[in-house]
Amino acid sequence: MKTAVVICPGRGTYTKTELGVLKRHFKDAALLANFDARRRGMGQETLSDLDGAATYSVARHTRGDNASALIYAATLADFRSLDGVEVVAVTGNSMGWYSTLACAGALTPEGGFEVVNTMGTLMQERLIGGQLIYPFVNEDWQPDPAKKAELLTLVARIDAPGQRLALSIDLGGMLVLAGDEAGLKAFEAAVPVVQGRFPMRLANHAAFHTDLQAPVAEAGRARLAPGLFQQPRLPMIDGRGHVWWPGGCDLGALWDYTLGHQVVESYDFTKAIAHAAREFAPDLFIVTGPGTTLGGAVAQSLILADWRGMRSKSDFQSRQAADPLLISMGIDDQRRLVTKGD
Repeated sequence: MKTAVVICPGRGTYTKTELGVLKRHFKDAALLANFDARRRGMGQETLSDLDGAATYSVARHTRGDNASALIYAATLADFRSLDGVEVVAVTGNSMGWYSTLACAGALTPEGGFEVVNTMGTLMQERLIGGQLIYPFVNEDWQPDPAKKAELLTLVARIDAPGQRLALSIDLGGMLVLAGDEAGLKAFEAAVPVVQGRFPMRLANHAAFHTDLQAPVAEAGRARLAPGLFQQPRLPMIDGRGHVWWPGGCDLGALWDYTLGHQVVESYDFTKAIAHAAREFAPDLFIVTGPGTTLGGAVAQSLILADWRGMRSKSDFQSRQAADPLLISMGIDDQRRLVTKGD
């Protein structure tokens, strides 16, 4: 049986092509009804109604209070459908950390939903700042440390009172930057357009993983009790690359990280993947749905870590064609390799 690290995606992964994914893959009707009842009780649209909509709406489906819960439910469904692999650890990107906690057992499915829905709602209510994404690798994903350093120096120079900008997520070959409108505009004006689409603003995203989110972190800590957390069944790699081991977790520290550092400090997804590879040396990296966009960042992170001699996109593609290393559950042909077929 092959070993696997499971990777949970964050915001922005439930798009038009994912409409109906819960109907297709969420097999626990009672649990989905529980999630729907919780949202109905808060005056929110149910996941069943959102997922079952006749058409996809950016304004409706990418709202933080809707997108976070949809993505969490889709991730959980995919994790529960895994078959024929031995999961040795779980990690995630950004909001995917909350999903990681539930998949690894540090939160119950209901507890994970409470965390995700609460934090997504708080962020939507406040909607502080925004995010954009910009690459520092070329189209063959070859590392360029000097380019990355140059961009981070520019970010530091732009960041000032009344014009905020910071690294939000170190995402493989991309930098996700967050700040206020003045800071984002200053960066957009200072860099060339590359690959015909970057710098790219992310719709309905706030300034995640920066100190601008301190009010959200404070509100989350007031609403979400430490008692929600329990010892995980599986190791978890967080947004610093730190491993939380089953039976050895300080649950107070886990609560504090999740609703503190994870909210207001940069999230290093690249380091999380590098540490997952080196600590657990899995046969497979499985990215749950919804969507397929995180696969590139995982591959880029492995290239940046010089994992198994991969140093470019062409190296990764050759390895993937010969013996798949990365499985994206949002791609039906790949999904079938790690499930019984649902």
